[in-house]
Amino acid sequence: MTQRSRHTTALALALVLAAAAPLGGCGGDERGPEGPRLKPLVIKEQTSSVTQGAGGYVVTWAGVVANPNRWYFGENVAATVVGRDAAGKEVVRMEQPLDAVPPSGALKFTGQATASARPVDVKLTYKPAVWRRATRVPSAYVPFPISSAGTEKLGNGSYLVTGAVANPYAKAATSLVVTALLRDRAGKLVGGASTYVDDVHAGAPRRFVLTVDSLNGAGAVASTDITARTWGSSGRPYEELALSGAVPASTVRPRTPPFTRDRGYQAMPVDRRP
Repeated sequence: MTQRSRHTTALALALVLAAAAPLGGCGGDERGPEGPRLKPLVIKEQTSSVTQGAGGYVVTWAGVVANPNRWYFGENVAATVVGRDAAGKEVVRMEQPLDAVPPSGALKFTGQATASARPVDVKLTYKPAVWRRATRVPSAYVPFPISSAGTEKLGNGSYLVTGAVANPYAKAATSLVVTALLRDRAGKLVGGASTYVDDVHAGAPRRFVLTVDSLNGAGAVASTDITARTWGSSGRPYEELALSGAVPASTVRPRTPPFTRDRGYQAMPVDRRP
């Protein structure tokens, strides 16, 4: 093999490796000998409460977990809820599969289970996520807008949360999960609930209604944090929406004629008092 042929072969190999490499701009992922060093999910906050129900004790919980990795979906995540009575006996255990956590995003979730005896200690543990590289840049995963939101206290101490969720993408969202988290005046998470909204098209927001029961603590609710996300342990439904592209904020032309002339502006009078 001549020097020139070796040079040509090396150049061709370099081009092949460059084409097979991940896209540039990966947010400074630190790479080790076995690939990127991904950070685990971060438990931002969580709460639980126990109330007497018709068929036993109702255990409810709510939490927020964050994904610190800019270019990866956290998939196949699960939360395990274990409640024990005063003697330390396990009276309730439930594993809750969680939806995928988007890149640099957060997952807000709620859950409920029934225990035969009253638990005095409720703990949540989390199964580590399976990481999958996103196919789009993080800015492509536009959040689902919430509008006309309202929170009303009911007579039995529960709260009714209403509103509408919109789809910012060209493709219809087949199923979305809407989660409402309630907070007290100090911003502490006190409870929450979730519901499902199906077949949400761009430009046609869908209304949702949910009830939050079994709040943790007697303090008044001061704020409601409402978010929507795609349903399922995989991030592929979110990616399919992002691949369809986000629609402009407004695609409807004005129906009124333009002004015949610029109305201009009126300057404020000058205060000439001594």
